[in-house]
Amino acid sequence: MLDIENLSVNYGYVSALSGISLHVGKGEVITLIGGNGAGKTTTLMAISNLVEKLEGRITFKGKDITSMAPHRIVKMGICHVPEGRRIFPALTVRENLMAGTVGNPALGKKDHARLLDEVYSLFPRLKERMNQGGGSLSGGEQQMLAIARGLMMDPELILLDEPSLGLAPIVVEEIFELILKIKQGGKTILLIEQNAGMALQVADRGYVLVTGRITLTGSGNELLVNPEVRRAYLGM
Repeated sequence: MLDIENLSVNYGYVSALSGISLHVGKGEVITLIGGNGAGKTTTLMAISNLVEKLEGRITFKGKDITSMAPHRIVKMGICHVPEGRRIFPALTVRENLMAGTVGNPALGKKDHARLLDEVYSLFPRLKERMNQGGGSLSGGEQQMLAIARGLMMDPELILLDEPSLGLAPIVVEEIFELILKIKQGGKTILLIEQNAGMALQVADRGYVLVTGRITLTGSGNELLVNPEVRRAYLGM
């Protein structure tokens, strides 16, 4: 579904990504793990064309999106849930969710109603708070709202950037259970995470990113037992 070939990104004279290549197949959960400054968020921003690329090619379902405008990339079916949630705090939960439908102009009122039902089924806590202001939600609930808002455009590929960041351990487990449910619903996910252990448990495949370069790749299970990964990211 998504192919990245020889992607490089610089911030001024600093190299953020150095010729990385990866692919995401339909229906997979793929995770990109690495420490702070490894280039994980830059990878997602490059896919959405929010940063200038030095070189490389990105294709989605066989179509070159390397230089495509960000809003057109969204309309192709790629949803980007950024780090830090970035919900609309002054809008209600329902209004936040409906804002997500803007990304897919092909959706009609019946689609909106169907997607709301699906999202409320997946996130019952949001249904309970549908008329509550987004800014009054807890951190975990805001993260759920950010993910649910992305699902409201009925995307084919979801880019998730650090969904567990700053959340309590019990909420982190809930978020990863939701990621698995979203996959079971037929969505494809590219997951960026510092919580390597949880990410690899839900991933079909993973890539390890170190200072802008991919150093390891394998199935989630293979990377979980890899001595280098266990030492560097799992504290073992």
